[in-house]
Amino acid sequence: MTEHLKIQTTLASKGALRVGLNMANKLLISGTQENGTPFGVSPDVGKAIADRLGMPVIYVPYPSPGAVADGAEKDEWDIANIGAEPERAETILFTKAYCEIEATYLVPGGTPFQTAADVDSTGTRIAVKDRSAYGLWLKRNIKNAELVLIDPSEDPFLTFESEGLDALSGLRTGLQNDLKRFPGGRLLDGSFTTVQQAVGTPKKNAVAENWLEQTVLDLKQSGEIQSFIDNHKVVGLSLAPL
Repeated sequence: MTEHLKIQTTLASKGALRVGLNMANKLLISGTQENGTPFGVSPDVGKAIADRLGMPVIYVPYPSPGAVADGAEKDEWDIANIGAEPERAETILFTKAYCEIEATYLVPGGTPFQTAADVDSTGTRIAVKDRSAYGLWLKRNIKNAELVLIDPSEDPFLTFESEGLDALSGLRTGLQNDLKRFPGGRLLDGSFTTVQQAVGTPKKNAVAENWLEQTVLDLKQSGEIQSFIDNHKVVGLSLAPL
């Protein structure tokens, strides 16, 4: 069996490359066509990998990144495009990032906080969407503030507003939309982390790990991923460093 055929057999054992997509990430998923097919940077990356593999693509949509991660051990997808996090790496092999998204905080206008680094202080309560990539980072790194975890199916802004919390964590682009419904609020300068969007595959597909890593690198170096970002006119999404 040739090396390419071995990769095909491993990654597309069902006759097509099944690509898990986090439909909640509006930077990576621009929308859906009339027939329900997702389009955006993430679907384009999945299609480009399927093309390199020489196989058709099937998109497997999920409502949240946590749900995507859960599918790794259920044989629901062959590759998935989600944030690379240590907790998820227990069941998923990740390539290096193909793009990055800045995460920061929305705060009330009267807060003394000036930068994202100021928020980790005693008595501060932070609204966090549970199982998000930035939420997993906060769980590992926040030392003094209290994290108020919001179910992935719910809007964390509503809890932030109704309970009068001190900060709402999130991706900067998403928080810019929340700012429009929070008069007097502001986004803090800087970021507390940069979410690394990568391509993952279940650990059982370890034989294909190097091929996926090289393929993602090629897509970055060739300018294809930057072209996906440009074509969909995505603001707030950056090509990950080579």
